[in-house]
Amino acid sequence: MSPEPGRAPEDPLGADPLARLEHEYDQRRLAEEKRNERYLWWYLAYFLFGIHIVAFVMILAIKHAG
Repeated sequence: MSPEPGRAPEDPLGADPLARLEHEYDQRRLAEEKRNERYLWWYLAYFLFGIHIVAFVMILAIKHAG
């Protein structure tokens, strides 16, 4: 029994289709988790930027109120 081209002979994923599917699922889940974490950081950055803009406008309003 020869291994598939591009696979190491001792690779256990080549023998068990269930293990291959679990490996592919884990890879997809990790990629999605990484993407979601990146979106979380962008949302946090926009939120903090917005808070600073609101604070700046409030400071200007108080200084020019009276």
